[in-house]
Amino acid sequence: MGQSYECMGDCADMSIYLKRCHSCRVESGCFMVYDRAHYMGNQFFMRRGEYADYIRMFGMTDIIRSCRMIPMHTGTFRMRIYERENFLGQMYELMDDCESIMDRYRMSDCQSCNVMEGHWLMYEQPHFRGRMWYFRPGEYRSFREMGYSNMRFMSMRRIMDSCY
Repeated sequence: MGQSYECMGDCADMSIYLKRCHSCRVESGCFMVYDRAHYMGNQFFMRRGEYADYIRMFGMTDIIRSCRMIPMHTGTFRMRIYERENFLGQMYELMDDCESIMDRYRMSDCQSCNVMEGHWLMYEQPHFRGRMWYFRPGEYRSFREMGYSNMRFMSMRRIMDSCY
């Protein structure tokens, strides 16, 4: 209800268009929405559907301030995860979802990664639970320097064309 804004791609600061954004509808594709401008703060994955009360649904304490469209990837998926920052320590390559890095690799921590192909969601708890973060292709040398100092990534999921 109320004023609306149609977004067909990335939007770094929604306050330019709306004072407040308390609900949204995703008509196609997948998006990450953020509770701070410039893709900062808490992140929430949204696929096609209506989110009339996402504050209660996701436990958000604020409104949507920015969003990023996730391009659909139909090729292969590849990501290397590392036990320590700067791609040091144990390394494992993933090509599919991983419900628990502890169970699969006996790896207790993941501090850096290199996303070579595809788009991924990484979760703070096993079995794709807890807070999530979006990773697109690129090198991520230090999660601590990215602002995830108290964060542990324990499971990873590919963002498929069907947006599960």
